Amino acid sequence: MPSTTDSGAVIDWLLDSDPSIRWQVMRDLTDAPEPAWQAERSKVETEGWGARLLSYQDEDGQWAGGSFVPANFDPREWKEQGQPWTATCFSLTQLREFGLDPASDRARRTVESIGANSRWDEGGQPYWEGEVEECINGRTVADGAYFGVDVSSIVDRLVGERQADGGWNCERANGSVRSSFHSTINVLEGLLGYERATGGTPQTRQARRSGEEYLLKRSLFRRLGTGEPADERFLLFLHPNRWRYDVLRALDYFRSSAMVTGADPDPRLGEAINHLRSRRLEDGTWPLDWSLPGRAWFDVNDGPGKPSRWVTLRAMRVLRWWERYGESGLQV
Repeated sequence: MPSTTDSGAVIDWLLDSDPSIRWQVMRDLTDAPEPAWQAERSKVETEGWGARLLSYQDEDGQWAGGSFVPANFDPREWKEQGQPWTATCFSLTQLREFGLDPASDRARRTVESIGANSRWDEGGQPYWEGEVEECINGRTVADGAYFGVDVSSIVDRLVGERQADGGWNCERANGSVRSSFHSTINVLEGLLGYERATGGTPQTRQARRSGEEYLLKRSLFRRLGTGEPADERFLLFLHPNRWRYDVLRALDYFRSSAMVTGADPDPRLGEAINHLRSRRLEDGTWPLDWSLPGRAWFDVNDGPGKPSRWVTLRAMRVLRWWERYGESGLQV
């Protein structure tokens, strides 16, 4: 853990970590040449957290014997211990966050096996055809696009499921007519991944812009009607987010979006940026505020209340992007 506010000490602390963090620090914070960070990224498959998560994979390509929940899941576990996070969909998303090379043989075998063997608990659909909930389908699109799967049919469905206010809500099928921060960020990340992989379509780009407007009009965390925080937890930093929203996840999304489109930072991100700056600890790191209960393969943080490399990595690259272009959107 660094003992100084010097950013170099914080970067050294981040680099003294797992390959899944090191390669992103090299790419996003130190401007290392691509061959260097790609070489580090290749270690995700064979070392550290990536290799450990892959070691838990079933012979049929799944994790924990199920798509969304583990095999032989007892609903009482969810009520008593929290939602389990060990099944295929959450494991794939974590491998994407770790940065497993999608061109590797292991990644290709994994997505092919999942396509052949995994079915959604909800309706028995083949995995890469998607489920019914927008949150789940958004992450499935993000994972599929990253790993080179054709997920265009799920994308088309999501585009058609937008709410009138511009975003998405997993409760739409149950009658909801208002968007959800949680659902919207999951779908936006999926559509961005699809656009990065394929270029997208006019329809997907327009849908993504409308979802971004939903968040921007609310300064990433406020209710549109009252201006009050929609949920105080949106201002706390969580990792892994799973399906949950917070302002740092949203800011990192907008940074990634700008990398794809070349857009300048939107000034409406400013309030969330100021909040992010205010949460920086004296030693230059950022804390993990909370973590989700429930069964997981292993922890990748040191616990709530302690500095988190994952939160710090995301915070530093967001601020680096924001400050590079200035709060007016003009490069400085």
